[in-house]
Amino acid sequence: MTGETHEEAGPQGLASALVAGGALSSDWLPSFNAVPRELFVPDRIWPGIADGTKQNPVVHRSQDPEAWHRAVYSDVPLTTQWDDGEHEGDGLGTTPSSSNSMPTMVFSMLQDLDVRPGDRVLEVGTGTGWNAGLLAHRLGSANVVTVEYDPDVALGARENLRRARVGPTVVQGDGRAGWPEGAPYDRVIATCSLLEIPPMWLEQTAPGGIIVAPFGTEYGGELIVRLTVDDNGASGRFTRGSAFMRLRQQRTDRPPFEDYLHGEPWPADGVRSTTTLAPPDTGGWFVQFVIGVGVPGAFWRAERYDDGAYTLWLYSRDTLSWASVDYERGHTEFEVYQSGPRKLWDEAAAAYQWWADQGRPGYERFGLTVTSEGQYGWLDSPDNPVPQH
Repeated sequence: MTGETHEEAGPQGLASALVAGGALSSDWLPSFNAVPRELFVPDRIWPGIADGTKQNPVVHRSQDPEAWHRAVYSDVPLTTQWDDGEHEGDGLGTTPSSSNSMPTMVFSMLQDLDVRPGDRVLEVGTGTGWNAGLLAHRLGSANVVTVEYDPDVALGARENLRRARVGPTVVQGDGRAGWPEGAPYDRVIATCSLLEIPPMWLEQTAPGGIIVAPFGTEYGGELIVRLTVDDNGASGRFTRGSAFMRLRQQRTDRPPFEDYLHGEPWPADGVRSTTTLAPPDTGGWFVQFVIGVGVPGAFWRAERYDDGAYTLWLYSRDTLSWASVDYERGHTEFEVYQSGPRKLWDEAAAAYQWWADQGRPGYERFGLTVTSEGQYGWLDSPDNPVPQH
């Protein structure tokens, strides 16, 4: 069941699908049964899709209980809040800001976490509380702390957990700070995407402890990383792709394009060149991640036209550099303009070419190391950092 419902919609149908897919292991099955997902899903939800970030129209439990039930026991994420709670009405908001995560991802990450009896766990990003409830059932409520930034979301999670008869400590606060009162932790898990691993998490994790978190780049793409903490910091490999909502304090501003042109008409002072690297080749989720590791402080957007052509825009966060690449179907050479101290398309193309030269390795060969001096991505070994372009 990947984004679909079985004829027998319900917890056992979902459990069977998750077991068959390898996400739900036998040691987590009792918690799945004892802490049902439906207790953590509000009456109004926007079901997502399994392999992307789009949402379907709203489903009301009171208006269509069968559709609500099918959505709850489908292997899809369920958006429960838009625009940090400012969105009103039943339509789609601008940006999802809280959800009940896709069950396959929930249990895959719990497998990555590899908890043992007696482990103390810190979770960051409580959301509806389902993940914290599963952990509390498995390890005992006294061993689980979960931190949620949004006061309304935290309040709802507490109520959901009470109904499920589990009682982990729910802290309303900035997840970057962890919760030192409960440290040291044997395991830390985040259900929000990170650009940087917060130093406090390393400080609050016991040596040998594990941190599992969605890690993304500013350019795009995201993977789950599994880090082992030691006296020097933390290091580990990526385990799978993901698409979580960004930790609110690590969201990045996107300056308007006018800030880059400084009042001049395009192409302003941009220098023209050409490239044979087709922009679509750089647009895959994982390829964006690879480019983002090698090209920090940059992001992109696409300006699309009716005939399938589009302009790929690249920007530096500091507004000093930009690039544009015009893509047209059937062409083998594409027009480029670049401006500023950074030649952003050249950087992105170099990062892509480095990856191609390595044989286009998959996520399982990449990893992340975090120290007091910062963090860096690597290929195969921490001794082989991804080059910065």
